[in-house]
Amino acid sequence: MATATLFILLFLCMFIGMPIAIALGLSSIVTILACSNDSLASVALKMFEATSEHYTLLAIPFFILSSAFLSTGGVARRLIDFAIACVGHIRGGLAMASVMACMLFAAVSGSSPATVAAIGSIVIAGMVRSGYPQSFAAGVIANAGTLGILIPPSIVMLVYASATEVSAARMFMAGMIPGLMMGGILMIAIYIAARIKGLPSQPFPGVGHLMGTGAKAMGGLMLIVIVLGSIYGGIASPTEAAAVAAIYAWLIAVLGYRDIGPLKGVAWRKEGESLIGSGFRNLFMMVLALPRSATDKEVNKVIGDAVKTSLMLLFIIANAFLFAHVLTTERIPHAIAESIVGMGLPPWAFLIVVNLLLLLAGNFMEPSAILLIMAPILFPIAVQLGIDPIHLGIIMVVNMEIGMLTPPVGLNLFVTAGITGQSMGWVIKACLPWLSLLLIFLGLITYVPEISLWLPEYIDSLKGY
Repeated sequence: MATATLFILLFLCMFIGMPIAIALGLSSIVTILACSNDSLASVALKMFEATSEHYTLLAIPFFILSSAFLSTGGVARRLIDFAIACVGHIRGGLAMASVMACMLFAAVSGSSPATVAAIGSIVIAGMVRSGYPQSFAAGVIANAGTLGILIPPSIVMLVYASATEVSAARMFMAGMIPGLMMGGILMIAIYIAARIKGLPSQPFPGVGHLMGTGAKAMGGLMLIVIVLGSIYGGIASPTEAAAVAAIYAWLIAVLGYRDIGPLKGVAWRKEGESLIGSGFRNLFMMVLALPRSATDKEVNKVIGDAVKTSLMLLFIIANAFLFAHVLTTERIPHAIAESIVGMGLPPWAFLIVVNLLLLLAGNFMEPSAILLIMAPILFPIAVQLGIDPIHLGIIMVVNMEIGMLTPPVGLNLFVTAGITGQSMGWVIKACLPWLSLLLIFLGLITYVPEISLWLPEYIDSLKGY
């Protein structure tokens, strides 16, 4: 009775267009009142615990804030310039550079829509000017942008870690090789398509230009080293690394690149100015800019946008934890697990069911909500069948990537449509050839667990675990 009430109410609320957070909370509260011995006090307690006792979740607002500063602060443009200098001279190199830029930005943002918006708003128009079909450019960026939730640090991975209480650091390690592999597959496919279609290439700009663009992009690239190096090296937890990332992103956007804030547009060195003179001038200006940045309109807008996004996501998470509490109290996951294990379903068949279920859910729901609903149900079944929880997490994240590209709720589709000014139908058609690559990749990730598990196991062996 409780199971039927919970899921019927949930899907009914979603069907009538209710926001997913309210649908989760309302269905949970009605189930508690109608079918459970729990009191309403447990509702407030669980929602409070969701945002106060799960230390890993504190990383989400920090990563969102750092992503907001990097998206606004010109880091994306410098990463694109560096990527073009690296591979732009290969046939189809501009599209390959776009994928490379998405991979680099993914490693500093943790968000798929942010990656598409930051990179796509610059490179799609550039590819069209260089002779690429607009549909080709849009399809590449929409698919490459999904790497934002696979290449660590990833907000979706943090959500999975908090829902299942697995190590967020191990999830980040497990996502590294699959992320690089998917980026490589896209670049190989672009090269083959470029040879067939006769797409243009650019002349090699020279080693000096390559090193120059690399130096300019170093401000953003160092964030990858700071975050992932500190996590993999055991120096900091993901939450601590996220807090450092937010501060660093603010410093590099406001004081380093000076694309926003009180020093916007001020050159580091004026023509004819001595090196020592410019050093003293910049030091003096940065000291004055620190308090002024607190009242700067651009900086406050970036922070305000990050706060809105964080509150929206944390509200979904709080209601999803209440939903998971009802599931656990009524022993719904355990009952499902026992029935599936009793059926004698082998692990490979269970993984097929998981993929089909998640691909279907990805059409209608936001990735974080899917994970928070499905993970508590699928996790105990996977454990009983001997499937590694980290491997299951990467499978779920790759499914969420595909969900970013499937209507009617594919977030990357909406962002790409906004950038290109085209209809949703046009964007979906542009993405379809590349979506097939993601489905093939999903099969590899599902049935070759070593792709996901090799790096975390290797790092554990170095630490002597």
